[in-house]
Amino acid sequence: MEELKLKDINRRSSRDIILKPIITEKSMENAQLNKYTFEVDRDSNKREIRKAIEDIFKVTVTKITTSNLKGKRRIRMDKRGRHVGYSNDWKKAVVTLKEGDRIELAGFNPFEV
Repeated sequence: MEELKLKDINRRSSRDIILKPIITEKSMENAQLNKYTFEVDRDSNKREIRKAIEDIFKVTVTKITTSNLKGKRRIRMDKRGRHVGYSNDWKKAVVTLKEGDRIELAGFNPFEV
């Protein structure tokens, strides 16, 4: 069973590991320091994230920090009462690139304003 799981992880493409860039005020400020933030697959490790970023964006990664984030509590009201739920848990990766490398999406750098 464990061997099957390892095989499935090795078959994932780079696009399956890197889900989307996180574009916030803080990530924009970090982009000036050559640090880019991405939402990544929860089962991925730092080696897989490094390989995926280097494959997709053709840059050199020097450092990666990851954190697992819990989903936020959500409350919804309707005519039947109050419903409490949670958004999904997710994993964040902050990637530091080699000096001089930049990440651009669709011809422009979304991390620089």
